[in-house]
Amino acid sequence: MTTLFVSDLHLEADRPDIADQFLKFLETEALHADALYILGDLFESWVGDDDPNEHYAWIKQGLRKLSRKNIPVFFMHGNRDFMIGADFAAETAITILPDPCITEIHGQKVLLSHGDAYCTDDVEYQAVRKMTRDPQWQAMMLAKPLEERLAFAEQARAASQAHSGNIDQNIADVNQNAIENALREAEVSLMLHGHTHRPAVHEFEIDGQPAGRIVLGDWYEHGSVVRWDDDGPALNSLER
Repeated sequence: MTTLFVSDLHLEADRPDIADQFLKFLETEALHADALYILGDLFESWVGDDDPNEHYAWIKQGLRKLSRKNIPVFFMHGNRDFMIGADFAAETAITILPDPCITEIHGQKVLLSHGDAYCTDDVEYQAVRKMTRDPQWQAMMLAKPLEERLAFAEQARAASQAHSGNIDQNIADVNQNAIENALREAEVSLMLHGHTHRPAVHEFEIDGQPAGRIVLGDWYEHGSVVRWDDDGPALNSLER
């Protein structure tokens, strides 16, 4: 059996092709997996579990169908959908994981993360991240009318795109020292994350011992998945 990992689908109504591919993935390959892990940014934006968007309803239905087949589905917040909460989890029967978290897959411990916490060279982004992850800030936002939250999400999206376009992409990537420190603290040798949209398998050493990180890609042009079975993890693309 295989454990599946995905990240950075950025589902939204304007890209139904991505949603169609993901729903097909849930109805086929995921149906035969040990478990499915979604490491953040499942949605392009999420302003609260009370959003009645019909596009989101289809995705929730697909996740619920998979969960009802006794396939565990684990979700980790990303920088786009950090407002997903208990109601969404109850509707879909998924389990929300902290970021980061340690889990054991086929006998190997791995550190899972969305990945944005390790982009420490981007000081401006980290300040925004700290604010938006604050429970008091989130409670304040959820108390606002839905229309106001949707407008804020559009503004935040535009600001994020402008920031990404004006910053050196090496600064926007994860910091290697931050990765190594996280692995040391977790006492594991492998990290699996998304966020950067730079799918790759990186091998390096920490204190003379082999270590590595696997980076999931986004789903803009094609799907990206890590398939992990008894032979270990493999990073693959899913053609649309």
